[in-house]
Amino acid sequence: QVQVEESGGGWVRPGGSLRIACSNSGRTFSGYTLGWFRQAPDQGREFVGSIIIWGDGDWTDLGAPAKGRFTISTDDAKNTVYLQMNSLRPEDTATYYCAVTRGAVRSPQQGVYDYWGQGTQVTVSS
Repeated sequence: QVQVEESGGGWVRPGGSLRIACSNSGRTFSGYTLGWFRQAPDQGREFVGSIIIWGDGDWTDLGAPAKGRFTISTDDAKNTVYLQMNSLRPEDTATYYCAVTRGAVRSPQQGVYDYWGQGTQVTVSS
């Protein structure tokens, strides 16, 4: 059974960096796709990026807001997935969620993910 949890959120000044993480109670994410989503107050949930942790290598996709600024990576054991956020802007302020589904899925749609964390808050302000 999959249990995901985000960590690492906090406050950062515009232009700064922050790394948040998603873990699975020490279990591996191998064989799963993990997506990052974010939701600002009174806004819909927005796709940030995803990583397919599958077989010989990992595939990543990034949504438009993340391209050129954010990267997704894993630790060696594939137990933790990181979202490295650079050049942060006030409009990046949101609750960030990780979501997981079995297998390899390339989709920005939240409906394809079966397991969700509770979210971690990221605030970008001066």
